[in-house]
Amino acid sequence: MLPQKTIDSTLNDTALNPTHVSEQQIGNMSPIEKEQEQEQEQNENIQTKDTEGISEGLLDKAENIKIPIIAEKNNSKSSSSSSITRNKRQKNVAVLTSGGDSAGMNAAVRAVVRQSIARGCQAYIIREGWEGLVRGNTSEPTPSPTPKRTPSTSVNQSPNLQPLSTSSSTTTTNNKNVSFSSLPPSKQIELEKASNALNNTQTESEEDTQEDRVHFTDPSGVAPLSNAPLSFGFGELLKDGAGEGDIEEMAAHGLQGLVIADEEDEQGRSLKGRYIVRVGWDDVRGWLGEGGTLIGSSRCPSFREREGRLKAAHNLIKYGIDCLAVCGGDGSLTGADKLRGEWPSLMDELLATEKIDAEQRETFRHLNIVGLVGSIDNDMSMTDLTIGAPTALHRICESIDSIASTASSHSRAFVIEVMGRHCGWLALLAGVAMGADFIFIPESPPSTDDWEGEMCNLLQSHRKVGKRKSIVIVAEGALDRNLKPIKPDYVKDILVDRLGLDTRVTTLGHTQRGGRPCAFDRILPTLQGVQAVQALLEATPETPSYMIGIQENKITKVPLLEAVAQTQAVAEAIENQDFAKAMTYRDSEFREMLQAFQISSSLAVDEEAPKEKRLRVGIIHVGAPAGGMNAATRQAVRFCHNRGHTPVAIYNGFEGLLDDNVSELSWLRVDTWTTRGGSELGTNRTLPNVDLGNVAAGFQRHALDALLVIGGFEAFNSVLILEQNRSNYPSFQIPMVHLPATISNNVPMTDFSLGSDTSLNALVDACDAIRQSASASRNRVFVVETQGGMSGYLATMGALAVGAVLVYTPEDGISLKLLQEDVEFLTKRYSLDAKGKSEGRLVIKSEKSSNIYTTEVLTKIFKEEGKELFDARSASLGHTLQGGTPSPMDRTRAARLSLRCMQFLEKHAIPNAQSSHRGSKGVHTKRTYSTETATMIAIRGSSIVYATMEEVLKHTDMKLRRGKDEWWSDVKKLAEIMGGRQGLISS
Repeated sequence: MLPQKTIDSTLNDTALNPTHVSEQQIGNMSPIEKEQEQEQEQNENIQTKDTEGISEGLLDKAENIKIPIIAEKNNSKSSSSSSITRNKRQKNVAVLTSGGDSAGMNAAVRAVVRQSIARGCQAYIIREGWEGLVRGNTSEPTPSPTPKRTPSTSVNQSPNLQPLSTSSSTTTTNNKNVSFSSLPPSKQIELEKASNALNNTQTESEEDTQEDRVHFTDPSGVAPLSNAPLSFGFGELLKDGAGEGDIEEMAAHGLQGLVIADEEDEQGRSLKGRYIVRVGWDDVRGWLGEGGTLIGSSRCPSFREREGRLKAAHNLIKYGIDCLAVCGGDGSLTGADKLRGEWPSLMDELLATEKIDAEQRETFRHLNIVGLVGSIDNDMSMTDLTIGAPTALHRICESIDSIASTASSHSRAFVIEVMGRHCGWLALLAGVAMGADFIFIPESPPSTDDWEGEMCNLLQSHRKVGKRKSIVIVAEGALDRNLKPIKPDYVKDILVDRLGLDTRVTTLGHTQRGGRPCAFDRILPTLQGVQAVQALLEATPETPSYMIGIQENKITKVPLLEAVAQTQAVAEAIENQDFAKAMTYRDSEFREMLQAFQISSSLAVDEEAPKEKRLRVGIIHVGAPAGGMNAATRQAVRFCHNRGHTPVAIYNGFEGLLDDNVSELSWLRVDTWTTRGGSELGTNRTLPNVDLGNVAAGFQRHALDALLVIGGFEAFNSVLILEQNRSNYPSFQIPMVHLPATISNNVPMTDFSLGSDTSLNALVDACDAIRQSASASRNRVFVVETQGGMSGYLATMGALAVGAVLVYTPEDGISLKLLQEDVEFLTKRYSLDAKGKSEGRLVIKSEKSSNIYTTEVLTKIFKEEGKELFDARSASLGHTLQGGTPSPMDRTRAARLSLRCMQFLEKHAIPNAQSSHRGSKGVHTKRTYSTETATMIAIRGSSIVYATMEEVLKHTDMKLRRGKDEWWSDVKKLAEIMGGRQGLISS
C-alpha cells in the first residue's frame, strides 16, 4: 500500500498554519479589527450565521461606495496591495465526481473537503459532475446557521464581518453577523476595497494586518477547526439522497401534500437548483462507508462544447473557485485538462462580454486542476490501482462465492461476465481469487484460434480428476486473437454442446459498482485526496494538470494527459492485435497474476521438469492463523504439480513434524482452499528449537529438498533458527523461504503480510456496526480494542479507514498528558455539535498500547469526563480480526508471492538433498548452501525482493517483535487530522 516515503510526503503536505488571530497579533490590529474582536466577545452567546455568499443588501452597499482614483504617484503601492490581496487571499477548493461512479469516491470527496479546510481554504462540492458545473446555481444562496459555540471556544471563531463604518450598521443581515471567512474570495476583495475607500488611506501596519486576516496556506501546522464553519447543513440532504424533484410536477399529479426533498426544510435549506454548494467539516461526516458518490455523477454532452465550458468557467469565478479536484475516469479527466487549457481564452471571452470585470480576470487568471481516478475497471495507466477497483473485486468474489456452492452442489458450470471493456484486471484477479477454471481478458486472448477446443480440453481434464464445478470468467471486452468478441452465451453453448455440462450464465452487471467500500477503498482515496489538495495549492501556470495515483505503493502525481494517452494506447494496441504491446502497459503485478493463474489452473504435463530435477517441497504453517495462508498453500501445491514436483504438507507446524504428521497433497485436495480462512494445515507458535535434532531427523526422514514456511514473526524466527544451525545439522542445508502471513503486519522489511488486509476489512465491518450503535445514541464514544501485539498497524490503518477521531498504538504509548489533551478534544468536539445532532465517535486502541491505561480504564475516564456531553462504551474485537473468508487482495497477493517463492526454491534446490554423495576426493559429504538460500520474500513498494536472514535481522526489534522502521507510523497523525483532533488541539 504505502511505505514510509509516501506517508512522509503526504503528512508534510497535510497541515497548515493556524489562521485565527493570536494574542501576539492583537497588538498589531487596526482599530476596526480590535473593535470586531471586542464586539465578537460581547456577542459570544449570539448564534452566528455562515452563508455561501453575502446578502444582496450588503453587496449593494459595497458597490455603491465610490472608490477614489488614486494618484499616479501611488499606483505602484496600489498595484502591490492588489497583488498581496490576490496572492494571499483565501483559496476556494471545489471537488466533483464525474462519469461512472465507484466505491471510494465519497472517501475522496471527504478527504478533499476536510484537507482543504485543514489548510485554511473554503471547500465546495459540485453536484452532478460537469453537468452541475455548467448549470451553476439557479436559486439564491441559502444561509444556514452553524452550531452555537460554547464560551470556551467562541474566541477562536472566524472574525465576524462587521459594518464598514459606524454609520453603516444596517449592513448586517437580520441583526446577525456574517462570518468573513464564509465569503467567496471575490466578495472578500470587494469588501476590502470598500473598506479602504471609506478610510481613504491605509497605513503600512494596516496592510500587514489585512494580510494576516486573509487566510492563506502554510504546510507547517494545522488550521484551527473552530476557526472554520463546521456545517452549512447541506451534508444531511446530500447523504439522504435529496435530488432534483419538481414540486410543481408533484402537485400536478395530486401529490402536493407530500413533503419532498427539494422543499425547504425547517432551516430554509434546499438543494433545488443548487449545484455549487459550500460545505463544512461536518457536512461530510459518515461518508467514508457510503458507496457510489453522494454528490452525484452524470455524463455531460454540453461540457464537450465550448459554450458549456464557458458557462462552467463563469460559474467557477462567481464563487471564486480556482482550485478544482475531479474524480472520474479518463474521459472526465481529459475534459478537466481541456478546461484548464482553454481557461485564458475563456476569461478573455467572459471579459469581452462583460460577464466579469478586469480585476476578476486578473485575480482568476489561472485555474488549478488535479485528477483522481475513479474507475472500477482499474483501466488507467501510470497508476497501479484506481478508486473503486478493490471494492468491485470484493463484490465479484462475494457473488462467485455464492455461485460456487450452487455449482458444486449440482455439478454445474457457470459462465460469469464481469466488467472491463479494455482492461481485464477484474476478470484476472477474480479468476485467481476464486480458483476459476478459465478466463477471457482483452489484453491476453486465448493462444490459439481454436480457443473453444482449448477451453473444453482444460475443463474436461479438471472433471476427470474429480472436480464437480466449473467456473469460467469473461470480461465484457474479451476478444479472440482476430478481435471477434467472446460473449458469455456463446461460451455457454460451447460447454453444453461439446461437454454436455449443465451450464448457466450470470452477468453481474452493476452489482460490481455498489456496496460499502472495502478498507483499501477508504484508505487509498483518503491519502490521494490529501495529496490532491497539496497539488492544487502548489500548482502554478507552468505546471501541468496532475493525476494522483499510486505506484510502487507510494502516492504519486503524474501529468494527467500523459496518463490518459497511455491508457488510450492500450486500446489502440488491442485494436491493432498487438497484444504483447498491450501487456507491456500493464504493471508487473498484472503479468505475474496471469502467470499464477495459468499455472494454478493447468493440468498439462508439457511443462514438467525433467525427472532428475524433480523435488520434494515441504510446506509448513507457523504462528497464528491469517487470511491467505491457504491460498498461498494452494498456489504452491499447484506449482509443484505443474512442474512435476511433490508437495509435502507438514500439519500442525513443527509439532506435527515431530509427530510425523506429514502427507503429500494432491491437485484436487487444495482446489477450494483459496476461499478458506484460517489454516487448513494447522498452525501454532512452536519454534524448531523445541527439539532441533528431531526436526532435522524429520527433514531427512521425509527427504525434503526445499522448505516453504508460511506465517508471521514466529515463521521468520523459525527460518532464522534453521539457518543458524545449518552447520550443526546438515539436514537444514536446503533452500528455505519465509512467506510473511500475519494480521499484525509486524514482520520486518516487508510492507505487507498476508492476512493484514483481511483483518483490516474485518475491523472496518465491525466498526461500521459499532458506529451505527454509537450514532444512534448520538453522544456515545466507543473505545474499540484491536489485536496487533506490539505493532500498531491494524489500529492505525483501521482508524484511517473507519474515520476514528483518536488512535492509540504501542509505538507511541499512552501518557497522562496525552489523555488530558484527548479528553479536552472530545469535550470541545461535542460542545461544537448542533444540539441533538451529535454523532457517535470511535477511538481505536491497539491491545498493547499501555499496561496501565487499559481499554476499561480509558472508557471509564472518557465516561467520567464526558459528563453531560457524551457517554463512553468499549468493545474488544479479539480474534474476530482474523477474519472469515480471506479478502480478494490477500488471496491474489498470496498467489503471486507463493509463485515467486516456489520459483526461488526450484532455482536453488537440488534433488535428493538429504542423501549423501561422493565429493571430488571420493569422500561422502553433504551439499552446502549459502546464506542467500535462507530468505524471506518481501514486498517493497511494487517490487518483490528476497532478503537474507542476516539482512532482516538488522531491521528487527526482536524484543518488541516488530520492525525498526515501520513505514505506516506517521499515518496516525493523518488519521487524527481527518478526525478533527489536530484542528481542535491547535485551537
